[in-house]
Amino acid sequence: MAIRKVRVIGDEILGKVCKPVKEMTPRTRELIEDMFETMYEENGVGLAASQVGVLRQIVTIDVEDGNQYVLINPEILETSGEQTGYEGCLSVPGKTGIVTRPDHVRVRALNEEMEPYELVGEGLLARAICHECDHLKGKLYVSMVEGELKDTDAMDEEEESEE
Repeated sequence: MAIRKVRVIGDEILGKVCKPVKEMTPRTRELIEDMFETMYEENGVGLAASQVGVLRQIVTIDVEDGNQYVLINPEILETSGEQTGYEGCLSVPGKTGIVTRPDHVRVRALNEEMEPYELVGEGLLARAICHECDHLKGKLYVSMVEGELKDTDAMDEEEESEE
């Protein structure tokens, strides 16, 4: 396993559409392991393969609910409700912005054994699924920010002054 370099805004690969995964190979398994390791190292809750320079439809998510999620070739089937809140991205370091996303999401994907399954997410998991699936389409959350992007340092100072 290895920590991979996270591509940041301005890198053209982040604007490209990812290709479906056709089969599970040792290289793909290694990529998934590296994605989790990279995500944890960077203190993220989700990571798309394009963020580490690989144009494949693979997403890893861990929202600290006791599960590690791997979504290969994910397809969002259903969304409902809405939630509005601050969102950040490992590919947009030091920034955050307010984004409205569905509060409930149902997604179909393949697991690491290339078996189809469905996952229902609410709250943070729903937000992470939508955010990471956007990456697979070459879309960054900054295009959805309501108002302006803020520095995360400024957000920390705001929170401290509210306490």
